[in-house]
Amino acid sequence: MSRVTVATIKEKKLNKQKISMLTSYDYSMAAMVDEAGIDMILVGDSVGMVQLGFENTLAVSMDDMVHHTAAVARGTKNALVVGDMPFMSYHVSREEAVRNAGRLIQEGGAQAVKLEGGLERVEFAKAIIDAQIPVMAHIGLTPQSVNAFGGFKVQGKDLDTAKNLIAAAHAFEEAGAFAITLECVPVLLAKKITEELSIPTIGIGAGAYCDGQVLVVNDMLGMFKGHIPKFVKKFANLEPLIKEALLAYKLEVEAGTFPGEEHGFTIKEDVLERLY
Repeated sequence: MSRVTVATIKEKKLNKQKISMLTSYDYSMAAMVDEAGIDMILVGDSVGMVQLGFENTLAVSMDDMVHHTAAVARGTKNALVVGDMPFMSYHVSREEAVRNAGRLIQEGGAQAVKLEGGLERVEFAKAIIDAQIPVMAHIGLTPQSVNAFGGFKVQGKDLDTAKNLIAAAHAFEEAGAFAITLECVPVLLAKKITEELSIPTIGIGAGAYCDGQVLVVNDMLGMFKGHIPKFVKKFANLEPLIKEALLAYKLEVEAGTFPGEEHGFTIKEDVLERLY
């Protein structure tokens, strides 16, 4: 199987083929996601909440993202790896945006980057694209704007915000973005945007009309104990299984039944005798 590229993703929309994407943060999980044939792996700044225990994504740094992106890239042979640009990494200047995006490519091993925001972020996306770095845009509920939004709320439910989302989607397409994530957008609005764009839309809480879907792998596997959004479907429920295994390990260690003889290594008897 050959590496999925930006061109592959664009072709899938043209051929009316659905696109699969999952968010992963480490080598071992990324390797499993990759082996399953998922088209794209997003190394999301949601790592701050899912793995680092922060209340939101705002505390995640560029160093955090480079670290986790590199781990995912090392576990990936086929999927397109997209590194998330964290809060304040592309807000100050176009030069800083390009430099930080470059770190995710050079140091993190990603093949593309994702950035959040509406019309006000298009110029930064354009600067990164002009530097030959593929960009996935992200509109709708953009978690880095949680304070401005007053919480994690569905976006585009009234006329003005719906028009703004449509305008932003077209602006990112015109700037050269290869795809756009729609998060927590009403289903029929996401359908309209998807139909109007020539680039793929990747939905998360935006309904089935999007060209593709993305979920956090910990959520869809039932591994994350925190709040589970309405749009998440659990394809497995691993948390109780993991807890059961952890308890079994604890009990066997305490009982002295683990490790067993089969878990140890041997030494020749004559060598052992010389030690006494």
